[in-house]
Amino acid sequence: MRKEIVINVGLGETRAGTLEDGRLMEIYVEREDAERIVGNIYKGRVENVLPGMQAAFVDIGLERNAFLYVDDAVAYKNVQRDLDEPLEHPKYKTIKDLLKPGQQIVVQVTKEPMGTKGARVITHASLPGRYLVLMPTVEYIGISRRIVDEAERARLKAVAKSVKPKGMGLIVRTVAEGVSEVELAADCRFLVGMWETIQEQAKRTGAPALLYKDHDLVYRLVRDMFSADVDKFVLDDLDEYRKTIDLLQTLAPHLKNHVFLYHGGPSIFDAYNIEQDLAAVMSRKVWLESGGYLVIDRTEALTSIDVNTGRFVGSTNLADTVLRTNLEAAAEIARQLRLRDLGGIIIIDFIDMDTVEDERRVIERLEEELRRDKTKNHVLGFTGLGLVEMTRKKARQELSDILHKTCPYCEGKGRLLSEHTVASRVRREVFRRVKQYDFQAILIEAHPSVAAVLIGPGGSNLRELEEVTRKTIYIRGRNDLHMEAVEYATGTRDEVAARALPVHEGQIVALEIAEQHASNPHDGIGRLEGYVIDIDGAGDKVGERHEVRITQVHRTYAKAKLVSTAPQ
Repeated sequence: MRKEIVINVGLGETRAGTLEDGRLMEIYVEREDAERIVGNIYKGRVENVLPGMQAAFVDIGLERNAFLYVDDAVAYKNVQRDLDEPLEHPKYKTIKDLLKPGQQIVVQVTKEPMGTKGARVITHASLPGRYLVLMPTVEYIGISRRIVDEAERARLKAVAKSVKPKGMGLIVRTVAEGVSEVELAADCRFLVGMWETIQEQAKRTGAPALLYKDHDLVYRLVRDMFSADVDKFVLDDLDEYRKTIDLLQTLAPHLKNHVFLYHGGPSIFDAYNIEQDLAAVMSRKVWLESGGYLVIDRTEALTSIDVNTGRFVGSTNLADTVLRTNLEAAAEIARQLRLRDLGGIIIIDFIDMDTVEDERRVIERLEEELRRDKTKNHVLGFTGLGLVEMTRKKARQELSDILHKTCPYCEGKGRLLSEHTVASRVRREVFRRVKQYDFQAILIEAHPSVAAVLIGPGGSNLRELEEVTRKTIYIRGRNDLHMEAVEYATGTRDEVAARALPVHEGQIVALEIAEQHASNPHDGIGRLEGYVIDIDGAGDKVGERHEVRITQVHRTYAKAKLVSTAPQ
């Protein structure tokens, strides 16, 4: 498999994509105005201890207090030994046995703030290096599960035991495979020195304070993902290219010949087709090569993925068509989870299969594809309802939360009221106002599509509403209004007319001819503040801007004539 890491450095934003055999598998976005805080270590102050939740809220200097769960505070005694009075008893019963309001503690962020929730923190910090991860508060040795050779695992475990400081733990990373004891010992010494610096700073600093900040995106990619199995590490920025070469000189000199500076015509993401993939990755519907498709929906509690055959009709029988679609979907689902960085509970509705053997093959394909995912995941299998349930660790904002914001129109619902529904709501509101207030006329301002329904063909709906209410009604379309928003103004006929009509007879205005009249192509249509102006003889001047003289004014439109046939 050919693996590439492609990095685009822009103004205020750095983006990186990982490709496997030319297909985009993961995307990372880091912006200057939204700094990543996962991995940062803070000295914080306990604000609240909540026994009912077995948790505490910790002020670490951010907008919202961080959340510390009791199980993430078990290493508190070790972390705190040089900062505050150490706990006398390692055993605990509740969060109140560990923490008290006002206490200062050192914590590390494991999850970014999401929505209304603050960051999640732990007290047993970890510091990642090139080959090792130091856990200064936990006595533990772990070997990456991606190292499968048993002899190598045994060697690395023995090396880790010999180089790790007493009372601390080490995790041996995948890239450590084949690395000498000398290099591993040097990496360990560097991390221990970093932890000692953090502790010294914690002693001198009052809470809340930042003690350690993780590196930028390019550095983390080099440290965490750039290994011998990556064929190309491509950047489009000369400064970042030079920094990467300098960093590799220290971390992994043998990888320097895998680093390339991009020189090309189109942007680097266009050249690798990443821009196109990125535009499609946020779509709710994902097409499969066979013609089937996935539908991906996110909710507060979980993500649901529905598999459909779509245009794929197969060539042998229904069971074969369903199995082939589900197998292809399983591979694409694993890719989409990585691309979108979806986390939490995930429910997959594969197409119903006839045999347990087919279900087993689909689960095996899903698990096989998910093994390439560095984020921890667990497939539970088919439930009694025939759905596949799985989980994936959620540590940072999902890609859609970084690239998108909640729609100000639908406010996250994903749907809007139809024009006819809003129009019916407006009619009911008019009836309510007629019963409650005394006025001669009313102005209704709404989105143009809603205004069109209220007016009706040839003004029929408006005439009917006036007959029933016995009021003079003006309706004006406004493009700046939300589809569901409506504004009302009442008063005397003269007051409302003065506000409702943007022009008067004899007035000369400059207008762009937007379109031909629907039933009279000889005339052109212009608009002023959503008010329609029918311009005599302007049907062949669409797209041009002309001065026109208003000849007649009506409640829903005005008539006009060209002052000059020469466009402005």
